[in-house]
Amino acid sequence: MKKYFITGLLIWIPLVITIWVLKVIFDAFDQSLLLLPDSFQTEHWLGVHIPGLGAILTIVIIFVTGVFATNFFGARLIQLWHEILNRIPVVNSIYSSVKQISDTLFSSSGQAFRKALLVQWPHEGMWTIAFLTGTPGGDVANYVPPGSVSVYVPTTPNPTGGYFVVVRKDQVVELDMSVGQALKYIISMGVVPPQSKSNLGK
Repeated sequence: MKKYFITGLLIWIPLVITIWVLKVIFDAFDQSLLLLPDSFQTEHWLGVHIPGLGAILTIVIIFVTGVFATNFFGARLIQLWHEILNRIPVVNSIYSSVKQISDTLFSSSGQAFRKALLVQWPHEGMWTIAFLTGTPGGDVANYVPPGSVSVYVPTTPNPTGGYFVVVRKDQVVELDMSVGQALKYIISMGVVPPQSKSNLGK
């Protein structure tokens, strides 16, 4: 009975967690309908809420915004919008910081979170997985050893929390694994070891 029970858990746990994560994302997208006036709410003109309509609306808005921003007129308008936000006190510091982070993370030309590393953390002799986020900049670069790199050390099993540290480049090991494999290894608390890229095609 113990064997059957554990087998059942191994089938249901990944499925339930996957459905839960998708539901959280779906519900967050679906809340976009609340931004519309009451007269546009489905409850007003249909008398019932239609689940998923907000998620569809969010996806359409994101897609249309991307299409609009890629043409000349749209790009100029977006640039004007950025300049306006950057001139508003308080708003400019928050907006510019968030935009810089998002541009770095999601830009195809950026190097943030493009490499999985092995670093000694929290002290020498203990190793953990980290991600390359760039190189030290500003006044920080004047005080750290030349050739240092900026890395993000995630916590497990929740990699969204972690530590930003500056490490000498000769003290990090670049791993033969993708960022996705490294994240899976971290989330599983080391239970699911990744397969090296060199062995994937074998």
